[in-house]
Amino acid sequence: AAAAEASERGLPGKWVIANSRSSVEPFLTYSTRRDLREKVWRNFIMRGDNDGPTHTGALITEILQLRAERAGLLGYATHAHWQLEDAMAKTPERAAELLHALWQPAIARVREEVTDMQLLAQIDTREERIHIEAWDYRYYAEQVRKTRYDLDANELKPYLQLEQLREGMFFVADQLFGLKFVADQQVPVYHSDVRVWAVQDAHGAHVGLWFFDPYARRGKQSGAWMSEYRGQQKFADNITPIVSNNANFSRGSPNEPALINWDDAVTLFHEFGHALHGLLSNVSYPTLAGTNVARDFVEFPSQLLEHWLLAPEVLNRFARHYQTDEPIPQHLVDKITRARNFNQGFATLEYLASALIDMELHLAGGETIDAVQFERDTLNKLGMPQEIVMRHRTPQFSHVFSSDGYAAGYYSYLWADTLVADAWEAFTRSGDLFDKQLAERLRLHVFTTGNQQEPEVAYRSFRGNDPDVHALLRKRGFVAG
Repeated sequence: AAAAEASERGLPGKWVIANSRSSVEPFLTYSTRRDLREKVWRNFIMRGDNDGPTHTGALITEILQLRAERAGLLGYATHAHWQLEDAMAKTPERAAELLHALWQPAIARVREEVTDMQLLAQIDTREERIHIEAWDYRYYAEQVRKTRYDLDANELKPYLQLEQLREGMFFVADQLFGLKFVADQQVPVYHSDVRVWAVQDAHGAHVGLWFFDPYARRGKQSGAWMSEYRGQQKFADNITPIVSNNANFSRGSPNEPALINWDDAVTLFHEFGHALHGLLSNVSYPTLAGTNVARDFVEFPSQLLEHWLLAPEVLNRFARHYQTDEPIPQHLVDKITRARNFNQGFATLEYLASALIDMELHLAGGETIDAVQFERDTLNKLGMPQEIVMRHRTPQFSHVFSSDGYAAGYYSYLWADTLVADAWEAFTRSGDLFDKQLAERLRLHVFTTGNQQEPEVAYRSFRGNDPDVHALLRKRGFVAG
């Protein structure tokens, strides 16, 4: 993939690590060259924080002040208070309470992870005084994973064919909601990479269109996301939705399928969850349709769908070796399961840091803020370990500053994960991961209803109770199950 990227840039015989997460994170995980890991890491985390016209500091200050001014004009103390009034959390204090509840358990777990990595690093480098740096974390975490769980992520990749996993997503949509995906080559597309499927319900009625744009290319936005070209509505007419899933996966070598890593496979299912939320919408008014729900509720369907990737029915049928067509061996599945809570300190803390900085910025947004200094001071006050940086540093935090969508709302992923942990326990305890009654309640009260009712009412109608925060602690391995 790196060679192909170089060729596209007119550098045949070279290798290019594109400055996007899907290229950087695998490099940081597997490269044995510490000097190159540092170079790639610094290039990635300094986006928007370099001197010159691309420095985002002044823009961030202006955006925060304008948001604070608007909130004041509307009668709110801060942008955060305005933003959360219609959210499930309702107040910044309630959202922050959840974030802080996980902060110390996550730091404690990070200290354990760093201790484990430090021992391996000393053996690896033969330097007694070596210290794990941020560009080392993923690399040595992978070494610990291989040592402790005998799980090498490269063992998994031959079984994770992008197209097969797409078929696996279709299977899950069928088993849970009765949806069928039929390829449609007559729909115009904006690039040759893009393909389209017509979606039908269990009775053969047209539900909508699903676009799939999976590969990285020059000029394409980085990351993975769901877009909606046309929302569902029944106000003016019975309008069906048109949604897309977009990603930046690397293409396969010539005559070989595209293979992705486990984290990318989880992301694939996650974004498909958003797509299903848009496709299954069944409301009258377009502003209430599909994913137009409270920000801290919108991630619930998507994060929940991730869990079906590990369902035996999915792995046995769709995680097959690209050369032999053998299904993924059970011993590898067992390793994935055992290692599921591995590195949760890192994963939780890099997210929590971003969510807390987002909230603190918008609680103080009326001031003249130096974003980088504010980030540094706030994290120091919280006791952020130096071995980890925020998942999205402030100068490049597009979730928060490209629009109002996640502004004072990045906590939403964790809030939604609390719902997910509780909901997934319902499916696992039922003894059937495709339990028809549970799936129907999930479809009826979550996926179809849009923003017609308060999210807590929707969740309670599906689950029969309020979410249990202890389910989240169990899921992340911070307390015993």
